[in-house]
Amino acid sequence: MSSLLLQLAVLGVALAAAALILISFVAFITATKMPHIHQHEEEKFFLNARGQKETLPSIWDSPTKRLSVVVPSYNEEKRLPVMMDEALDYLEERQKQDPTFTYEVIVVDDGSKDQTSKVAFKYCQKYGSDKVRVITLVKNRGKGGAIRMEQMAIACGSRAHLEKESIAQRSYFRTLLMYGFHFLVWFLCVKGVRDTQCGFKLFTREAASRTFSSLHIERWAFDVELLYIAQFFKIPIAEIAVNWTEIEGSKLIPFWSWLQMGKDLLFIRLRYLTGAWRLDQTKKMN
Repeated sequence: MSSLLLQLAVLGVALAAAALILISFVAFITATKMPHIHQHEEEKFFLNARGQKETLPSIWDSPTKRLSVVVPSYNEEKRLPVMMDEALDYLEERQKQDPTFTYEVIVVDDGSKDQTSKVAFKYCQKYGSDKVRVITLVKNRGKGGAIRMEQMAIACGSRAHLEKESIAQRSYFRTLLMYGFHFLVWFLCVKGVRDTQCGFKLFTREAASRTFSSLHIERWAFDVELLYIAQFFKIPIAEIAVNWTEIEGSKLIPFWSWLQMGKDLLFIRLRYLTGAWRLDQTKKMN
C-alpha cells in the first residue's frame, strides 16, 4: 500500500513538473516584445479650451507642473463627473493655499463608445487646457496601454495615476477572488505590497519613465508588472491607506477578469524567468 502511494506521489510530481515545463514553453514562445506605442495622427494633438488643436508635450520635455493626475477612462460618461468634481475641488483648494503648487489633470479616453471625451472636455473649458487636458485614443488599448500613451503628454515632475475602481465594498465572492489573487501576486511576482490593484498610484517623473518604458502588459494585470519592474530597479515603494467610495459601473467582471489576471500573473513570472522578457540592468536606481 505504501509502495502504491509512493508511486502515485512520484507520478503526481512528474505530471506537475511536465505541466510546468509545458506552460513555461507556451509562455516563452507566445511572449511578444514590448508593445510599440503607435500614435495615430489625431492622437498627436489635443484640443485646448477654445477648441483649437495643440501638439502634445512629452515626458522627455522639461517639467512644467508639480503634479499630473492621469485618469484612464473607458465609457465613463456617467461616473467621470463625480471623480472630476472632487479631484478638481481639492486641487484648486490646494493651489489657493500654496500658489507655487501647479497641476494638470489628463483624461485619457481609451477608445470609448460613449460621450466620455465630451464630458471631460467640459472641464477643460471650465478650468482651461493648462489644467485639464483630454486625450482621445482611436481604439481601446486597456488601462496599461492608455497610461503608456499618456507618457507622451505629461508635463510634471511627479504624477498620480487614478482609476475609478473602488476597493471599499465587495461581495463575499469578489472578496474571496481578491484574496486568491493577492496570494498569487505575492507568490509569483510582487512581495511586500498588500494591494497592487489600488487605483491610485503616484510616481516621480524618473520612476514613471523607467517603469512604463519597460511595461509589456496593457490590460488588468499591468499594475503587477509595473510593481515587479519597480522592485527590480530597486525603486522605493511605500503603501499609504486611502479612502474609496464605491461607484456603480465597474468594468471588472469578477470571475473572468480574475481568471485573466491569474493567467497574466503566471505568464509575467515565467516570461521573466525564462528570459523571454528582459529588463535592462543598467537602469537600476537607488
